[in-house]
Amino acid sequence: MAVQRLIFELAISADTFLSVYKGHAKAISTLSSDGRRVEFAADKVRQFLTHDGIYGVFEMEITAENKFLSIKRLR
Repeated sequence: MAVQRLIFELAISADTFLSVYKGHAKAISTLSSDGRRVEFAADKVRQFLTHDGIYGVFEMEITAENKFLSIKRLR
């Protein structure tokens, strides 16, 4: 199975992420460091939510079929 790694930065305030809990937003869309559009379910990054929001550089692993495998914060 070929695994793709996407590196991207997120800067989402707590107020903005609150819209996920209210049901107004279900997905996050951003650009990876190599210019690819990355869109994924917002619940994939909920574990990184702090009182300030979600900030940092992340690495997401997906299959060749774009199936989510994992995500981790790099910094």
